[in-house]
Amino acid sequence: MRFTFAESMCDASHYIPLAIEAEKAGYTTFTVPDSICYPEVSDSKYPYTPDGSREFLDGKPFLEPFTLIPALAAVTERLRFTTFVVKLPIRQPVLVAKQAASLAVLSGNRFGFGVGLSPWPEDFQVTGAPWKGRGRRMDEMIEIIRGLATGDYFEFHGDHFDIPSIKICPVPSEPIPILIGGHADAALRRAARIGDGWMHAGGAAEDLAGMLKRLNELRREYGTDGKPFEVHVISMDAFTLDGVKRLEDLGVTDAIVGFRNAYEPDTMTVPQKIDALKGFADAVVSKASSG
Repeated sequence: MRFTFAESMCDASHYIPLAIEAEKAGYTTFTVPDSICYPEVSDSKYPYTPDGSREFLDGKPFLEPFTLIPALAAVTERLRFTTFVVKLPIRQPVLVAKQAASLAVLSGNRFGFGVGLSPWPEDFQVTGAPWKGRGRRMDEMIEIIRGLATGDYFEFHGDHFDIPSIKICPVPSEPIPILIGGHADAALRRAARIGDGWMHAGGAAEDLAGMLKRLNELRREYGTDGKPFEVHVISMDAFTLDGVKRLEDLGVTDAIVGFRNAYEPDTMTVPQKIDALKGFADAVVSKASSG
């Protein structure tokens, strides 16, 4: 089992010392969320809270991931970074390919590109991206990003994008893993069909086993079950050794852990956060890794 440290919506000065200490403590990955804005007026629902409310996000600080991750990669040597998740269809694919490739080069292939569909129409409105067809557009974007990240000339002619033969430079020496986020069946299908992994966004513990079972069924259906595949999961089981074993038995490769309630204001100091991540590393990470 690999362990991912999750911290977000905090003071910007917290990130660098936390990344340094997470690497020292033995975490594999540091994950970074994506949010571009908060609308003053909206009737859309957030899919990962029981009542659909997203008011907890109002006024919370989000640093842009393609800006934050290079800063953290510059002060670490082994720690990997994932986005959790970039709202891909509201962006332009060639620019995203350039950003992702540059980040992977600068970090020495320490980047996993978590992508998903934004649940909020406002994100599409303010970026001028169409809401309709967003799933198919995301599929085309993934193909474009992968094609350009090879460093070869690549062209694409789809329903949503038409790109002449171009290439970008530099590109990473290894393919960028693309990890698909989302709980809907369409997201599970996309992960099974074209993803290098799946990212779980939390929720009821009893639902996780069902989603993983469905994901495995879909991978067999698409003939991708023989390929390497990452499964990143948020679960309270990750906080005990017995729970880690249960997650491993389900096929989880990466457990995402955090040490405060992100739905509430951040009152923890950096030393308190470091103590928490170190304590968990001593109690679980080191033992799970050696076991």
